[in-house]
Amino acid sequence: MATLTVREALSQALWEEMEANSKIILLGEEIGVWGGTYAVTRGFHEHFGAERVRDTPISESAIVGAAIGAAMTGLRPVAELMTINFAFSAFDMIVNQAAKLHYMFNGQVNLPLIIRTPSGGGRQLGATHSQTPDAIFAHFPGLRVVAPATPRDSKGMLKQALRQNDPVLFIENATLYQQRGDVPDGDLTVPLDKSVMAREGKDVTLVTYSKMYYATMKAAEQLAVAGIQAEVIDLRCLRPLDMAPVVESVKKTNRAVVVEEGWMSYGVGAEVSARLHSECFDYLDAPVKRVAQSEVPLPYNQRLEQMALPDQEKIVRAAKEVLYV
Repeated sequence: MATLTVREALSQALWEEMEANSKIILLGEEIGVWGGTYAVTRGFHEHFGAERVRDTPISESAIVGAAIGAAMTGLRPVAELMTINFAFSAFDMIVNQAAKLHYMFNGQVNLPLIIRTPSGGGRQLGATHSQTPDAIFAHFPGLRVVAPATPRDSKGMLKQALRQNDPVLFIENATLYQQRGDVPDGDLTVPLDKSVMAREGKDVTLVTYSKMYYATMKAAEQLAVAGIQAEVIDLRCLRPLDMAPVVESVKKTNRAVVVEEGWMSYGVGAEVSARLHSECFDYLDAPVKRVAQSEVPLPYNQRLEQMALPDQEKIVRAAKEVLYV
C-alpha cells in the first residue's frame, strides 16, 4: 500500500497503461514539454516521445476532434483539456460526435477515448473558470462521465477507462490534485459504473461525489459527535448512475441529503433526489434535502467565493433539518 496524491495516482495510471499498450497516446495543450497544467504528465514527453505525447494548438474542438478520429482508427487517445470550462468550446465534438458515433454507425466503430479535465471552483479564478458543469455532460447517453474523489479511485478508474471501448469524460477536481490517500500496490482497476458506501451509518444518508466527498465525510464526523450516525455514499460515476447503494441506504436511514459542488437547479442532486422520491417514497420520513453552490456566477473575491460554495457546516445543517433536530 502506497500513499499517493491524486496527481501521482493519475500519473501512475497513465504511465503504467502506456507502458503496457503502445496504442495509448496523449494530446493536449502544454502536456508535453511543459508536463501539463497540473503536472500530471511531467516526464512523459521525454520517456514516450513526441509521437505519443503531443502538444496541441489552443483549440479544444481540434483536440477532441483529433482524438475522436484517432480512436475511430484504432488508437486509444487521452485528450487533456486545461479546464472543463473550455470543454464548452468542444461541446459539439463531445456530445454530438464522441457520444453518438458508436450508436449512429450501428456499432461499426468504437471510440476508446478519454477526455481528462479538471472541474470546480475555490481557487479565485473567476466565474468563467470556476464552474462545475458535470451534470450537463452526464445528460447525454453514449458518454461515460466519472468523477473520482480519492487517489485510489483516481488511479483505478483511469486504468479501467483506458481498457474499455467507450468515450469517457474523466473529471478531476482542480483542488484535489494534492489530496493524499492510500493506493494498493500492483495492478488496480475500479469499475466505472458503481457507487460505493464510504461510511456506514443508520440515521441519515449523505450522497455526494468528487470534492464534496471530503466535506461530507468531515460533516459525518461532526454529526457523530452529536450522536447522529450518517451513512455516506460516494457516487463516483454520474453516467451511468448507480443508485442501488443509495436506495439501499435510504431504505435503512429513511432520510437523505445530496451534496454537490455545482448549482442546485437541474443538477446531479436534482436527479438523485427525483429518483429517491420515485424509488423510496414509502421509506422517506422527510423530503430529500439538497446542498449545492449558490445560484450565482462564482465570485472572484475569496470570501464571497467561499460563501457561495457548499461546505461542511451547510451539510451538517441540512442533515439536522431532515432529522428535525
